[in-house]
Amino acid sequence: MRSVVLASVALLIARPSGAQDVTRFTYAEALQRALAANPAIIAAQTRRAIGAAGVAVAGERLNPEGRIELDRDEPHQAYSVAVPIELGGKRGRRVAVAEAESKTTEAEIAQLIVETRNEVRRSYFDRVIADGRLAVLDDLQSILSRARDAARARFEAGSSPRLEVLQAELELAQAQNESVGARGSATAARLKFNALLGLPVESSTTIAPAELEPAINLVDAMARARANSELTVLDRRLDAQRARIALAKAMQHSDITPEGTIEHGFAEDAPFQTGWRAALAITLPIFTTHKAGVTLEEATLKQLEAERNAVELKIAAAVSGAIAVADAQRAQYIRYRDEILPQAIQVETMADDAYRLGQTGISAYLQALQATRDVRLRFLQAEADLHAALADLEQAIGAPLQP
Repeated sequence: MRSVVLASVALLIARPSGAQDVTRFTYAEALQRALAANPAIIAAQTRRAIGAAGVAVAGERLNPEGRIELDRDEPHQAYSVAVPIELGGKRGRRVAVAEAESKTTEAEIAQLIVETRNEVRRSYFDRVIADGRLAVLDDLQSILSRARDAARARFEAGSSPRLEVLQAELELAQAQNESVGARGSATAARLKFNALLGLPVESSTTIAPAELEPAINLVDAMARARANSELTVLDRRLDAQRARIALAKAMQHSDITPEGTIEHGFAEDAPFQTGWRAALAITLPIFTTHKAGVTLEEATLKQLEAERNAVELKIAAAVSGAIAVADAQRAQYIRYRDEILPQAIQVETMADDAYRLGQTGISAYLQALQATRDVRLRFLQAEADLHAALADLEQAIGAPLQP
């Protein structure tokens, strides 16, 4: 038993304190992690407690009023209790407003979650492109290193001038320099990605290759846009505003305050020593009728309805435009992936073999490498444009692209 304990302690000591169980994320895992640990979402969810407290405050009843009177005249003492009573359903209307505001808060949290999903999508595929660009430039360095070595061997054998060696070294130095910037961009993308997932920004995370999502047509996109988070927030605000109008109308009803008093301290020859009296107070709507309050709330409702109509039109136009752009970018990306890029790789391989075998000069070889590098980078740009278009489409819909 002692040996087992010592072995366990040794394993705990040997394990690095900063070790992480998960360092590689698929797109689905990144979304799941962000929705559970994103600091902005966590902060927004604390507002639920505020909404619940607001409902409790709205449901509070008015406290009774107690009064003690001492007088030289008879009766010398009076003890009164007044209980204000709200009429017109004011308390229920206040609770309805608070509950509607709480639902608005839930809709705003849902909107933040949709926005965070969109940020994760953009950040994830920014990493895909940044890592892909770095891989292309690293691969180019390997090819150019072989070309430089081949040029040196040919120069030492006397079959080519030193100019070819200098050209190869120049291209290699340029590729190395471009890799420095690409590595910085990849690091920045990783830091932003980690922050969105609620991880320490310096965490060593990697991402898995993501598959291309299926296309979505305009009809399906518009159907999903009906659940747009921005529209949902406006709908909840409209419900809250209607509740405020009902509360403003309830405020036009006057309240009453029943009061009961016990009197004590009559003269000794009085027929009784303790008496009572009752009163009823009512608010007289002379100076304030709350009509202006109703007008204010109704005007605010009209403004919100106009705002919702404008947002609905904006969303329809944005979704239609985003669909058109996404379809065009998808077609461009697929052609690069299936036709242009394989041809470029074939040209690169043939040029590499031809130069190493002495069939072509360095100029033709470097020109072929430059052309294939440009094709690879344009392919990455096409992929970046596609994912940016899909992110714009998701943002326009205001809901996930896939159910």
